[in-house]
This record gives sequence, structure tokens and C-alpha cells, in this order.
Amino acid sequence: MKNRHFRILICILLSVALLTGCAYASELSFDARSKSDGDSGFTTLGLTPEFNYEVPRSLPNILVDQVGYDRYSNKIAVFQGELLPDSFTVTDAVSGQSVYTGQIERRGYDEKTGVYVSYGDFTSLQTTGTYYIEAAVVGQSYNFEIADNPYAELYNVALKQYYFNRCGLTLSLEMAGDAAHNACHAREAQMKDEASIKLDVSGGWHVDGAANRDVSTGCRTVNHLLLAYELYPEVFGDDVGIPESGNGIPDVLDEVKYEIDWLLKMQDSKSGAVYSAVSNVDNAALGYLLYIEGITMDATIQFAAAMAKFSYLYQNYDWEFANRCLKAADRAYRYAGKYPADVSPEEYFYAAAELYRATGNYGYHNVIKNYLLENPVEDMQNDFTFWGCVTYLSTKQKVDMNLCKDMIKVLMLEGEKISYAAKNSKFLVIMDEKSSGSAELLKDITRLVVVDHIITNHEYATVLQNHLHYMLGRNLQSISYLDSAGTRNYKEIDEKYGIMNQVELNAELVLMMSSIMDELRPEEDPQP
Repeated sequence: MKNRHFRILICILLSVALLTGCAYASELSFDARSKSDGDSGFTTLGLTPEFNYEVPRSLPNILVDQVGYDRYSNKIAVFQGELLPDSFTVTDAVSGQSVYTGQIERRGYDEKTGVYVSYGDFTSLQTTGTYYIEAAVVGQSYNFEIADNPYAELYNVALKQYYFNRCGLTLSLEMAGDAAHNACHAREAQMKDEASIKLDVSGGWHVDGAANRDVSTGCRTVNHLLLAYELYPEVFGDDVGIPESGNGIPDVLDEVKYEIDWLLKMQDSKSGAVYSAVSNVDNAALGYLLYIEGITMDATIQFAAAMAKFSYLYQNYDWEFANRCLKAADRAYRYAGKYPADVSPEEYFYAAAELYRATGNYGYHNVIKNYLLENPVEDMQNDFTFWGCVTYLSTKQKVDMNLCKDMIKVLMLEGEKISYAAKNSKFLVIMDEKSSGSAELLKDITRLVVVDHIITNHEYATVLQNHLHYMLGRNLQSISYLDSAGTRNYKEIDEKYGIMNQVELNAELVLMMSSIMDELRPEEDPQP
């Protein structure tokens, strides 16, 4: 009887606990570690389950240039996936109306990226507007524009990066926006190996996130920018929005001159040699210091080439300053010539080519010929060999025609090789997404730009535009590598993908975009 009453009492207590919730249940606790011989032995292992209801952002399987396409250029979207429908549609992003239907062309499996790739060609759609592409199974793309040269604003953004990188100058809110700041690093710097020697080395461009300034990086950047101006002067205006805009000189030359002014400060006044860099060090005992790094042969000979190139192109705007730069180039070249074992033959050849074009001095020409006879050019992989050949081919001085023919032959083969590799790539670019980066891509593209300029090949122009499409979102990660461009920008993912935030890569980008901007320029009306 007592057992029956006990069982009834337990049932009542359990019923109350179930009806009243956790307040009573918390009092009926059990120790999972204590169990009788009849227990199952099950425990929770002390783990607390976590629930994340945030839906991960999915990437589109239809890849497009997220900035857009020129009205009259080739327009291709890339589709990822093995099972695709036969057709796709282009939809007006404003009205939601379908404006174009096209067929999906299957290109097959890409072993380099591990995806199936197909194309959707909508070249015949030439109505300006904002659109997206959609297809059954794979969804839709990011938005893009069709416009008359949709890259003009982006081109100015790329050029203005150098203004944002200026050191020793106050950047106004009006001109720099979020990048505005007071003048930095304007005080004297001290020699790293001799603290008692201090010099004014203000100015120039920051070349990295630590705000360092480097002569070799600056010179290579200058070379790319000046090559872009030399090949396509018509696309460079005087209205980018820098302090010098409107002075009658193309803004790209004004920007390069800002770096040139700093480079002149880095030349030793006695020997003509060049200090290699200015670095910033946060010294715990002495505070924030600017150190001038020592003289190097790389800095000296690259300084000579960049100064000579600038002198040649700037003489029509300021002959006196251009002549000063030319004299500085010659002094640096002569200093480097005293230490031939420490100087790269390719760099010495390039400096001689720039100085020969600027002066006509036959001593430089002898250096050029001797180098080319001892080192026949078989490819254009070395930047200095490439630059030297391009300068020699463009000089108005007397040249060796046999050497020119050899250079042209190698350049043409280089261009054809790059174009062939791009056309046979599933993504229409000359790189493997999993093993290469923007640096290698842009390096090859600079070669193709020069070849296209020499022979004006529409096929090469299309290859160049495909590379810009790739950088603006038509890539496996569906990101734009350029600042202020695209729905999905690299800044949201990883800073390492950025091109504009790397001064030398940005200069190569400017060179590539200069070619594209020139190609997309409206034809001038014929003269009556």
C-alpha cells in the first residue's frame, strides 16, 4: 500500500514539474557521472550545441565584368557548372524586363581551376543601361552597365592613386576625400649609418603600407607611367583632380614630376650615386625617425634610366628642368660605370638606351650594341631588356637596323605567344588562378600592349579588354581587384588582391587601361 502511495506521489510531482517548466525541473538535477549498474552509461560529454542561423553569402555562378562593357565591344559572361540550361537572358535591372536571350556555349572542364566553364555571348546587345544575366539552375549575375566607354571614371581613379600616395604634402579634403591628411614626413631624415648627417628628402610617393619610399620601386613605376604616356598621349588629360590640374601639362607628367623631384634629392651631390630608400622607424628611445638607406648600384643605374626617360618626354614643357634631370642621369650612369661588376648588364643596357635617345651621344650607342651582340635577345621576360628594346626602337637617333629587326621579331613572337595562351584559356586570360597573381598577369600584358601599339591588331585589343573584364569580376572568385569598382570588391575579402594599392602594379594597370581607352576613343570626324 505504501509503495502504491509513493508511486502516486512521484507521478504528481513529475506532472507538476512538466506543467510548470524549468523552475521545478532545475531542482531535479542528476549527476551524469553517478550511475547504477543498470544505467546505459550515456552522457552529453559536457558539450553545448551552437546554432548559427546566418546564411553564408553565396557567389554567383555567372561571372561578368561588374563595371560593365563598352556598347560596341565583345561582351561575354562566363558560366560555371556542369549541368547548365541551353540559354540565358539579359534582364534590365531597373524595369525587370528581359531584353536579350542567348545560347550558352559549353567550353568544357578546366583542369587548372577544377570547374566546368561555358560562355554566354551578348555582343549584339548595344543599348545602354544597367543589366544582370540570369539562367535556370545557376541563378543570376551581379549587375553591370553597357555604356560608351564605362571605364573612363575608373581610369582617373587609377591615375589619382599617386596623388593619394604623395608624401610631405597636405592632401585637401576637397581633392582627396577620405584619403585627406596633413603633410607627413616633411622633416629632415638622417643617414642610417651616420646619424650626424641629415638631409631634406621630403616628397615622393609612399610605396607600401608602412609609408616607406624606395628609389628602385619609384623608378620602375615612373618607367611604366611614362611608357603609357609615350604610347597613348591622347588619352591623358589635364583634369584628373590634382593640385596641378589645369596647368597645361598632362596630369600624368605632373604626377611623375612629383616623384622625380624627390629622386633628385636622393642623389649624392658629390659622387652622383643614389641612396636607395627612406624608411620610417618607430624608435622606443628616440621616437619616430626617418632613415636614409645607403647607396646601391640598383638605385643608381635605375635612377639614371628614369631621369633620362623623363627628361626626353618633359623637354617640351620645361626645357631647363628636363636638362637638369638629364645631367643627373648622366652623373649616375657614370658613377655606376666605375663598378661594372656590381651593375646588372640589363639595367646598364636600359640606361644607355634612354640616354642615347635623349642625347645622341654615340658612346651610349656603343654600350647598346655591345650588350646586344653579347646577349642576343631571345625573349622579353626581363623588364630592363624589354624597356631598353622599346626605347631603342622608338629613338630618332641613328640605329642599327639589323638589331631593330631582331628586336621586332622577338616582340612579335612574344605578343603572339601571349595572345595564343589567353585565347586558349577558359577564362580568356594568361594565368592560372591557383598559381599566378596579378603581377605576372600585368607583366605579360605590358608586352602585349607594346606589340598591339606597333601593329594595331584588333585581336590583341580584345585580349587586353578580356584581362580588364577578368580584373573587374569575371574571375573564379567573382571579385573586382580595383578600388571603388564592382559589387564585390577585393577590400571585402583580402587586401592582397588589390592592384591599385601597389604603386608599380597600378602603373602597369594604367598602361593597360591606356591602350583600352585609346581603342574605345570615338573616331574623330573627318576633316571637310
